[in-house]
Amino acid sequence: MAGRKLADSVAEHRKKSGLTAGVAVITLSMSRSMDTDKSGDVIQKLLEENGHHVVVRKVIPDSRSVLRATLRELVRDKKIQAIVTTGGTGLAPLDVTVEAVRPMLDKELPGFSSLFMLLSYAEVKSAAMLSRALAGTIKGRIIFCLPGSPRACKLAMESLILQELGHILMLLGG
Repeated sequence: MAGRKLADSVAEHRKKSGLTAGVAVITLSMSRSMDTDKSGDVIQKLLEENGHHVVVRKVIPDSRSVLRATLRELVRDKKIQAIVTTGGTGLAPLDVTVEAVRPMLDKELPGFSSLFMLLSYAEVKSAAMLSRALAGTIKGRIIFCLPGSPRACKLAMESLILQELGHILMLLGG
């Protein structure tokens, strides 16, 4: 019975929230440009199809300092309530997104990483353990750090982020 009440409560919060977000979409890559950024395209398309607004869209180099400076700028922008990054979450030497973002987080959402790995397992089997997707809050903004694969971005957006973004905004005072 308690589980049913919790499910009803979550559904009610989702209905009430109906909030839309101003979102920044940031791609970390040394080889992509705005013209070749398929992952950023997927994220932007899905956000806009679901009533959210992409306020900022950038491709930046895989660099801790550039990413941190970009995030500091974005969290000062009152039009931005959410940030989605793509790229830089793997194991290669240039993959520094997690190392750059995690120390900036006020709160981390470990369930996001766990659920993303679980969902990824159905598609990529044991390679899912290589995922270092991350989510949390920075100065009252939600941030999701996704892999660079368009398929992974689509999975995270459809199965997790878009399902809860309005609810998250409500919880953050959006």
